Parts: sequence; C-alpha cells; structure tokens
Amino acid sequence: MGCFKVACVQNCAGSNQTENISKVETLIRGAHGVGAKLICLPEFYSVLEPNDADYWERGSDMECHPALLHAKSLASELACWLLLGSIPVKAHNCKVHNRSILLNAEGHVIGYYDKLHLFDVAIKDGQEYKESRNVIPGESARLLTTPWGGLGLTICYDIRFPALYRSLAQAGACFISIPAAFTEKTGAAHWHTLVRSRAIETGSYIFAPGQTGTRPWGRKTYGHSLIVDPWGAVLADGGVDEGYITAEIDPEKSWVARRMIPSLQNDIAFRVSKK
Repeated sequence: MGCFKVACVQNCAGSNQTENISKVETLIRGAHGVGAKLICLPEFYSVLEPNDADYWERGSDMECHPALLHAKSLASELACWLLLGSIPVKAHNCKVHNRSILLNAEGHVIGYYDKLHLFDVAIKDGQEYKESRNVIPGESARLLTTPWGGLGLTICYDIRFPALYRSLAQAGACFISIPAAFTEKTGAAHWHTLVRSRAIETGSYIFAPGQTGTRPWGRKTYGHSLIVDPWGAVLADGGVDEGYITAEIDPEKSWVARRMIPSLQNDIAFRVSKK
C-alpha cells in the first residue's frame, strides 16, 4: 500500500441532471489534473430534486443511469478511481435506493452501498425531512478493496451512528467515505465535530465530500467537504464554494494511530444495568 492523492468534489446540484453532471465532470478533470488517484463525489451529486417523489418519476435503473454511464466512461478515460457519493437508483414501490458506487480505473463497478440510516428528522426551525417516504434503506454495511487499502462506504446521516464506523474499521477499513448533502443548519452545528470524531474513534482517514449552496426552491446545504486524517487533523476543508479539495494520503498512518490508541482491539461488549 503506497501513498496517493485523494480529492473530494463539492458541488451545488439542482434538478437539471445534465447540467450537474457536466459541471462535476469539469471538477473531476481538475482534480485529476493535480494528481488525484481517487476522486470522491457528494451525495446525490448528479441531481437534487425539489420534490423527493421526482427521484422515482424521473429516475433510472442502475444499469442505464446517466450519471453512472458517464462516470464509467470518465474513470476509464482518466484512469482514476471514482466514488459516486450517491445517486438515486430506482427500486420498487415507487421508491429509490440512495446508492454509493465505487468505480476502478478501468471504469468497472467494484461494489456499491445503499444508505442504511434514512434522514427522518424535524429540525428546530421548522424544517422537516422524511427520507423514508421515498427511499428504501440498505441491508448491510459495505467494505471494498482498493489498491491502497480497505474503503468503508457510508452516506450522510449515517455519520450519527458511530457503531457503523467502528464495525467498518474493525473489519479492515483504513479509509471511510461520508458523501453528504448536509443541511446548512445541522452542518454549522455538528459537521466538523462528527467527521473528526469518526476519524478519531476508528483511526481511519475520512473522505467527506459535500454539497454546498442554495437551490432556487430554498434548500441550503452546508459545503465544507473534509479530508481528515486518522488522528483527527483536518487536512483540507472545501469552505462554501463549488470546487474540489485534495490531500496526500499515507495508509500506514491509520495503522500507526491504531497501535498508539488500540481502542478497536480493546472494545468490549457490555450490558447496561438499570436500577
């Protein structure tokens, strides 16, 4: 396992899928031009609809999904690995999967992960989200093999469930991805703390590409894509503008952090006693 450069793309997707994909391609080419070997995209980077039901009505099956077909061609042309943070893939019962897909440098699908934890929340200022109305959750965690080590896949709201991250690290992940479209309000309050916590708890690099900006219908996303090292240090922060961030990654640092603080090995099962 050698060192490599990773990139996280940050975009502001709207409902025009063709425009979104074209803009993201420009950012991918820019990241590739500065040497990135693994390029990570945000959650729903190819389309963000004002009405969640539109993901089914205007959606595609995985095999013919425009974003995946485009990404396969681009990964092959550039000879780089691409993590499609997530795309909406038609499922059943008029619902979709929120699916993260990893492509290798030949443009082949290495594997995919369907978001486990769906964003069903009511935020204090009156915003309400009910992802489960239109999305079918996944059934298992997913650890994939890359030339540099194990990559654990997660998506956005998963970040609030630390047991998932410990399980991925204990299974061999030294990198974990968290593509997101975090709300502006919750992002400002919790994003940096949560991303750094998941890195520290697991001794893993975290690659967290996020959407940014405000859509015409008012939805605001936080931005601040992050690359964090296994000690919890922020290596790059995307701020609020569209673009990309990069960092040099040394997989050995994950194992160094875990040897220094062996909390993954020291973990124990316990019961809670109540009185």
